[in-house]
Amino acid sequence: MSWQSRALSPEEVVSLIGSHQRVFVHGAAATPSTLLEAMCQRHDLENVRLYHLHTTGAHDFVEKQHEGRFRSVSLFAGAGVRDAIDEGRADFMPIFLSDIPSLFTNRTVPLDAALVQLSPPDRHGLCTLGTSVDAARAAVDSASVVLAEINAQMPRTHGHTTVPISRVKAFCVTDRPLHEAAPAEQTEVEGRIGEVVAGLVEDGSTLQMGIGAIPDAVLARLHDKHDLGVHTEMFSDGLVALVEAGVITNRKKSVHNGRIVSSFVSGTRRLFDFVDDNPLVEMHPCDRTNDTALIGKNNKVVAINSAIQVDLSGQVCADSIGAKIFSGIGGQMDFIRGAARSLGGKPILALPSTAARGTISRIVSVLSPGAGVVTTRGHVHWIVTEYGAVNLHGMTLRERGEALISIAHPDFRADLRKELVNLRHFVGCGDRGGAGRAGHRSPGPGTPGFTPESLAGPRRKDEQVPSSQPAWRRARGRCPGLRAVRAGFGGRGP
Repeated sequence: MSWQSRALSPEEVVSLIGSHQRVFVHGAAATPSTLLEAMCQRHDLENVRLYHLHTTGAHDFVEKQHEGRFRSVSLFAGAGVRDAIDEGRADFMPIFLSDIPSLFTNRTVPLDAALVQLSPPDRHGLCTLGTSVDAARAAVDSASVVLAEINAQMPRTHGHTTVPISRVKAFCVTDRPLHEAAPAEQTEVEGRIGEVVAGLVEDGSTLQMGIGAIPDAVLARLHDKHDLGVHTEMFSDGLVALVEAGVITNRKKSVHNGRIVSSFVSGTRRLFDFVDDNPLVEMHPCDRTNDTALIGKNNKVVAINSAIQVDLSGQVCADSIGAKIFSGIGGQMDFIRGAARSLGGKPILALPSTAARGTISRIVSVLSPGAGVVTTRGHVHWIVTEYGAVNLHGMTLRERGEALISIAHPDFRADLRKELVNLRHFVGCGDRGGAGRAGHRSPGPGTPGFTPESLAGPRRKDEQVPSSQPAWRRARGRCPGLRAVRAGFGGRGP
């Protein structure tokens, strides 16, 4: 009897879901939309809790008409659920990506069912989790029942991805395109950030990157590098061109040598075709890809992540805009810490200096009320904007404030200097010389952490420089203590 003979309709598959159950929902390109649509047609269900990461496609389960029937619990929030979370119709759980699998395996969240999308079984009767292994591995292994959409167009992936067809309680068969995520359009600012970050990547580095315009801008500027490797929680289309060009070889990696390692992928059909039956790409659950000890075993790990706000002490908000949840903790801290443990590693957080068309500074004296701290000031290292890069590790609060102001947008630097003085009571931060209280003096050339922007008083005409120039250029040749590193630019500005 062929496996296809066991196929049911989507409605029959989701009939096995009961009221008051906890259900895992596969995410990203692997979102089982066919089953979700059928589930939302059931009007007999009550209080079904849906645990998921970022999902794609329709999000009917969070619409107002389903309130009381389905309750979304986002472990990482995507665009489709943000409003529902903000309006109280859905929940959000702050958690490191590396810790999510244990929620299910340790039965902190005991799963009654796992709703997944799989590739068709091979001659051994083995399906795969396709484009998203992340927390789905643990969900499939620990849920009471597995309910699947088996999609002929789901790539068959290598790694810890197999699911025996015998493990699947019920399934439907589809042949539909996966949900795609087109590459984001790049602005001039993002291009400049990409150049700055690319300047920090050395030959032989192992990369971790996310999705979006800034990671794409970085990847597009790495074609002059050699023997790069990849150990990441996810990747998108931008990586494929580097593999095809021979830039990514994975030869220098200590862990999974010769292989790209990821937890999920998100992108276009080109990406899906690239990972399909590709033995050079290994997909693993996120408690392995995001294991900080494992990450640190590779040398020169460059972890590239994004931020929404950074305060002058180095606290980083990356999951909310004020109190409004925007995304999630994800794997940022996992890789910040892992890269810090790596010999020659560089944990990098990159962001445009402003938001709202230049009217709001993303570098702020204090985070917005309600903002969540994803990366603490004890873990932060490199911060990058279009105006340069600073390494905050080993800096005092005063030095951090001065360094961050040097890469803020010029329109906001004067106000930030004043706020830094008021906030930290740093005597000497706002004057041009002389000893400060308790022997503190204003920093100058040769003083660790010195930047020209740390001197807040008026300059003579003959020492003024255009504020539109990036910090690295203004400081060049006269600031040996500056942490806005020129070497990362290869002698050029962003």
